[in-house]
Amino acid sequence: MSYIVVQVLSGTSNTLLLLASILVGIGMLDLPERWLGRVSSLWFVVAALQVGLWANRAIALALQRYFVRHNTDETFQGSALATLSLWGAKMLLWATVVMAMLSNVGVNITAFVASLGVGGIAVALAVQNILGDVFASLSIAVDKPFEIGDFIVVGALAGTVEHVGLKTTRIRSLGGEQIVMANADMINSTIQNYKRLQERRIVFDFRLTYDCSADQVREVPKTVEKIINAQKLARFDRSHFRGFGETSLEFETVFIVLDPSYNVYMDVQQAINLEIMDAFAEMDVRFAFPSRTVYVASLPPVKTSRHTALEAADANA
Repeated sequence: MSYIVVQVLSGTSNTLLLLASILVGIGMLDLPERWLGRVSSLWFVVAALQVGLWANRAIALALQRYFVRHNTDETFQGSALATLSLWGAKMLLWATVVMAMLSNVGVNITAFVASLGVGGIAVALAVQNILGDVFASLSIAVDKPFEIGDFIVVGALAGTVEHVGLKTTRIRSLGGEQIVMANADMINSTIQNYKRLQERRIVFDFRLTYDCSADQVREVPKTVEKIINAQKLARFDRSHFRGFGETSLEFETVFIVLDPSYNVYMDVQQAINLEIMDAFAEMDVRFAFPSRTVYVASLPPVKTSRHTALEAADANA
C-alpha cells in the first residue's frame, strides 16, 4: 500500500504546483470580487487536474497489480482485458474531471452532454470498424477462446499468440514471421486451440491387396492392436476391416496419443508404422497402391511364322 502511495504522489505535476503558488500569491492581493471568483475557479481547475493525475496513476498501478496477481502468465501489457479495463477507467475518470471543471467555470453541462451525445453517434458511425475490433477484443478477453502463449490455427494461418490488443491480435507463425490479424476477423473465424489439447485422437487407414486370404484379413486388426498396445504413450481404440475398395482391401484404425505434443505424436505414429510394416512382411501381406489388373476372357489364335509364310507364298502365286 505504501508503495502505491509513494508512486501516486510522485505523479505530482510541477507545472500545477507553480500555478497553485501563483494563485496563492494572487489571492493575497486586494482584488475586485469578480477577479476573486475567477481565481477561485482557477483554483478548482488546478486542484481537479492534480487530483485527476493522482487518480490516473493510482488506477493504473492498482489494475496492474491486480492483473499480474490474477494472470498466470504475468503479462499485464498483453492482456486485452487489462488494456480495456485501464482504458475504460481512465476515460471515466477524465470525463468526470472535465465535467466538474466545466461546471465550476459556468458551462451548461446539460447542453454540453447533449451535444456530446450527438457527436458521439457521428463518431461511432465513422469508426464503426474500429469499434467492432474493440468490442471483439472485449469478447476475447471475457470468453477467452485463446490466451497469450497458445498455439492456434485460424483458417490457413497457424502460430503462437504473442499479443492481444484493442484492435489486433499478433501471432508468431511457424515460419517466424509475425501475423497481425484484426480482432473482428478472429472472432468471426473458426479457431483451433492446440494449447488446451490434453490428448490426440488419431485416425489412420491403410490398404492391402486383394491377394490376402480371409484368415490374413482377420489377423490384421489383431496385429495392429498388439502393436499399438505396446506403445507406452498410445491407447488403442479400434481397428476394423472397413470395406472393399476398387483396387484394395481398406482398413481403419483409431488410437489415442496420451501426450498433446505434436513431436511425441509423430514419434508414436512412426514407431507404429514401422512395426506394422515388419509384421505385415512376416504375415506375407502387401500394401496396395493405385493399380488395375485387366483380365481377358479369350484371345484370337496366334498365327505362327510358318503359316504366315505359306499364306504369303499362296498370295504371290
